[in-house]
Amino acid sequence: MASLSAHPYALLVASLLVFFLSFGHEAAATSGAAAMRMLGGIHDCEGFQNSAEILGLARFAVEEYNKKQNALLEFIQLLKAKEQVVAGKMYYLTVQTNDCGKKNHYEAKVWVKPWMNFMELQDFKLLDDDPSAWQGD
Repeated sequence: MASLSAHPYALLVASLLVFFLSFGHEAAATSGAAAMRMLGGIHDCEGFQNSAEILGLARFAVEEYNKKQNALLEFIQLLKAKEQVVAGKMYYLTVQTNDCGKKNHYEAKVWVKPWMNFMELQDFKLLDDDPSAWQGD
């Protein structure tokens, strides 16, 4: 049986092969982790202040809450928006409302499946009076 030392380039080729295989595996693992983060993680919505779609979702959340709870909250502004890829998208929206002259902050979860023309308010909860609970990160 021939040894690697008998072929001067065999050791070099074997070393390069091991290097590239391990590098490729690491790159694939890194891109796989990034894909998992993108597909399941909650991320800030960039430019949400200028997005008619996301502002519409925030208004929808307040309107749906009013219908379900027979309330009279008035939408003032959208303070923060995050999204998560699910079967569609789940939006986490921090909104400021007017409730008979008192400003309150709520977090709304809105589930959207655009291909089905589906939009549903999943949750709408009052945030603490602590400003750190609702201000941007």
